[in-house]
Amino acid sequence: MSFLEEFQANLESLPVILQKKYALLRDLDKSLQEIQRQNEHRCEQEIEDIRRGVRSGNITPDTSVIRFSDEALDEQKHSIRIADEKVALAVQAYDLVDTHIQQLDQYLKKFDEELRRERENATISGVPASAPDGNTKSGRGNEGGRGGRKKRQTSVAVATEAQPTPVNQTGMELDLPVDPNEPTYCFCNQVSYGEMVACDNPDCKIEWFHFGCVGLKEQPKGKWYCSNCAATKNRRRGK
Repeated sequence: MSFLEEFQANLESLPVILQKKYALLRDLDKSLQEIQRQNEHRCEQEIEDIRRGVRSGNITPDTSVIRFSDEALDEQKHSIRIADEKVALAVQAYDLVDTHIQQLDQYLKKFDEELRRERENATISGVPASAPDGNTKSGRGNEGGRGGRKKRQTSVAVATEAQPTPVNQTGMELDLPVDPNEPTYCFCNQVSYGEMVACDNPDCKIEWFHFGCVGLKEQPKGKWYCSNCAATKNRRRGK
């Protein structure tokens, strides 16, 4: 069994496992909300009883001896235990997905190395290198996500004229915490998000670009080059 086949076999069970964990998270959340409502009502009632006792003189207004009932304190401790269980489940779900992402990264790395060797052999022998997948761009048909995760992209677009370096026109604020190991792309030097397009220059230093940053609204047809590579290509033609 190849690495890809093994990865696909392991991936098939992932949605079912995640669905069970998320269902358990929902159940825990319902229980937590119910206990919190119950505890809030109990504490409010006990505070009112203490106030009445102080006003009537039956309770000494000494904060060192006034406390909630054991039942109220037990409810609060139970709420903390449920919250801890929710956190543990969320961490398990994240680690499970992250493990599959790392496995996919390993496959993509091997795939890229195989394509590189194939191109080198084809250059030596003079035989054009074949592309194993029509939807994958020469070992670069992917983009980065959290923790180095990658997703496949389709090959794109018509060679365009050189354009000035654009700014991020997506309007998307990327204020979320970013994994320091997560790769960045595009002229904006941000992580991957939304739709992206790959430059067809195999030597492009950036490779992937956000649609909004390069003024695209849909996948272009044929070959597409970023403004830097298009300008370089035009200069070479003018020589």
